[in-house]
Amino acid sequence: MIRINEHISLQDWELSESFIRASGPGGQNVNKVSTAVELRFEAARSPSLPEAAKARLKKLAGWRWTKDGAIIITAEKHRTQARNRELAEEKLRELLLQALHRPKRRVKTRPTLASKRRRLDGKTRRGDIKKLRRKNIGDH
Repeated sequence: MIRINEHISLQDWELSESFIRASGPGGQNVNKVSTAVELRFEAARSPSLPEAAKARLKKLAGWRWTKDGAIIITAEKHRTQARNRELAEEKLRELLLQALHRPKRRVKTRPTLASKRRRLDGKTRRGDIKKLRRKNIGDH
């Protein structure tokens, strides 16, 4: 069981892990021992997460979200299975905490009168500068 926060913890049936051969550091060990972890979380079927969080999670997970609604997280940074397992669980925890955070709605604001005037003054000044660059065709 993985505890996400004080309200949410994931059950054992929601998670499955498999070990695969890692690329990267490890020397000869890399070819012999499967130290990389592939953690699979059944996000769509999870009773622990609210529906709104699942929708945000799907967007955040991106290519890690499978067709059947699972998230696959891989970790192969360390040379041991235990450290990679901890890393994968931490990655999942961070992703879920990010999905649980409801973003604040943006309040639309109108530009102030002063900002409109500043903008128009800037455009006028720029136009005057460009006017000065023109050739006077009538002065030959």
